[in-house]
Amino acid sequence: MKARRLHRLLVPITAAPLLLTALTGVIYNVLLELGIDAFWLLKIHTGRFGLINLQPYYSIILGIFSFALIGSGLILWMPRRRRSSTA
Repeated sequence: MKARRLHRLLVPITAAPLLLTALTGVIYNVLLELGIDAFWLLKIHTGRFGLINLQPYYSIILGIFSFALIGSGLILWMPRRRRSSTA
């Protein structure tokens, strides 16, 4: 049960920046094809959130978050060991 709780805690925290990055990248490319240059989307895409500038660390953070999601998912996916009852 602890692994499931950990996964439920990690998913919203780690998936939100990953989804934000994917979404801003897709929207920027679609708008660029339509002739609209929304440069502010690229800033969000690369980790610049107004006064908070995570650009130097953003790719590292996203990588760590990706591994955390994969790791917690794999822990849930692996079969559990059953305790042997020796009486």
